[in-house]
Amino acid sequence: MNTPKSKTAIVTGASTGIGKATAETLARSGYTVFGTSRRAIENSPKPITMLKCDVTDEASVKNLVSTVLARAGHIDLLVNNAGTGLFGGAEESSIEQVRALFDVNLFGVMRMTNAVLPSMRQAGEGRILNVSSALGFLPAPYSAHYSSTKHALEGYSESLDHEVRAFGVRVSLIEPAYTRSDFDQNALKPDLALSVYDKARAGIHALTQDVMRTADLPEVVANTVLRAATASQPRRRYTAGKLAGQLSVLRRFVPAQMFDKSLRKQLRLPV
Repeated sequence: MNTPKSKTAIVTGASTGIGKATAETLARSGYTVFGTSRRAIENSPKPITMLKCDVTDEASVKNLVSTVLARAGHIDLLVNNAGTGLFGGAEESSIEQVRALFDVNLFGVMRMTNAVLPSMRQAGEGRILNVSSALGFLPAPYSAHYSSTKHALEGYSESLDHEVRAFGVRVSLIEPAYTRSDFDQNALKPDLALSVYDKARAGIHALTQDVMRTADLPEVVANTVLRAATASQPRRRYTAGKLAGQLSVLRRFVPAQMFDKSLRKQLRLPV
């Protein structure tokens, strides 16, 4: 489990929250870390080299990977963390808005992965960790589109892991539940908001504010990333935090009708 100091990692979306905590945790563990942000970061933590990258832009992604390879010579770990949220009724978002969400949360992961895989295959080793969510295995009322991106990410990641094992590359998912960060405040708002959902949206917002008081710190997720990155035999999925672990077990073993009723009760929806 000891991490050689020569290991090189890229962490997308590393300016705040989970990404920042992950970059710092990996750096403390001996990785040479390159963090990314859509905007230039002037005062980045000293152990981390922050580079500008927009995961929705093919040229930006290729330029990032080329820069890291030129500076470090190899990429051992990619943590696909960059993402955005969208909270509201499913019919409140245009297809254009949903497409933009997928462009970051799913296609951005695919762009980054495609860009690093050739060097990992050539090296005969590599680790790709995709930050998913408990909403990647749970239904998510008023987060249907966000949940869709994470469900798709889970199918992509598990399938990809089977494809690249022959080249010494492994792919794993990191599945946090509620995590204290600016993610919810920075989430997109529906571009076709309907008054019939005003009360429900307000209720979900109030619930989120309540649970955030006791939510996991970003460091909990960062430590899970480190565990997955350094595991000699990585698993396909790592829940991050106690709540995510409990939800995963309940989803698998509790009868569907009972789970459905419990979920609606927890979300303060009519049972």
